[in-house]
Amino acid sequence: MLTTEMANVGLDKVGGHARLSLQRPDKLNPLDWATVRELKQAVEAIEAMDDVFLVSIVGSGRSFSAGGDLDGYLRLYREPAEFSGFLEDFYAMLTGIENSRKIYVALINGVCVAGGLELLLACDLVLAADTARIGDGHLNFGQLPGAGGSQRLPRAIGLLRAKHLMLTGQLLTAEQAREIGLVNEVVPHTELEPALDRLVGQLAEKSRVGLASAKHLANKTLTSDLEEGLRYEMDFVLNYATTEPDATEGLLAFKEKRKPVYQS
Repeated sequence: MLTTEMANVGLDKVGGHARLSLQRPDKLNPLDWATVRELKQAVEAIEAMDDVFLVSIVGSGRSFSAGGDLDGYLRLYREPAEFSGFLEDFYAMLTGIENSRKIYVALINGVCVAGGLELLLACDLVLAADTARIGDGHLNFGQLPGAGGSQRLPRAIGLLRAKHLMLTGQLLTAEQAREIGLVNEVVPHTELEPALDRLVGQLAEKSRVGLASAKHLANKTLTSDLEEGLRYEMDFVLNYATTEPDATEGLLAFKEKRKPVYQS
């Protein structure tokens, strides 16, 4: 078991599961520049861990993350070069999650607003406690999403719904968020960790190169029109099926009525 403590972010690793925890519960886990840099560092470190296939992100206390540090923004706004650096680090951290070969799971244990929502949107799967509240919230304080929220949110839930959340600042219940496609599963708060354990066990049975490839293909829809995406899928799957040992092993296991033993 690996445990790495940074000032604002914890990194723990057990087997193939790495866990990132936001650790400023007194401030509802703000995504200030220091925290964003630590998350970026942690994402880069995890990417180099060949045995890790899944990463969960959770907030400590009663919040996942209530977003940015508004007091810190006052200073950054007066220093455009520094504010640009903050946005670049936030961008790099979230795209690192999105482009990673690992599966990222957001564990929404409480309030998830603004920058917290932007972090959620970069993840692959989302589990939420029934007590969670999720929304954009930037305009409640005269702010705009600057870490991908205005681009990822419409792609996730559709333009009209995204505009509604952005313009009104409404916080959704976990079940409402599930109904519109922001959350995969809602469970009682006490069942959130067991739900994650079940998901880790379910995915651990899959080919790891298969998991990474499926994530990559799904994300291709974000940057392609349909025809380009279909052609890309065909070429990708042709290469995967004819060169990847796990593809053959899966078929042999089915034929021989046994569990597959994947190389990855």
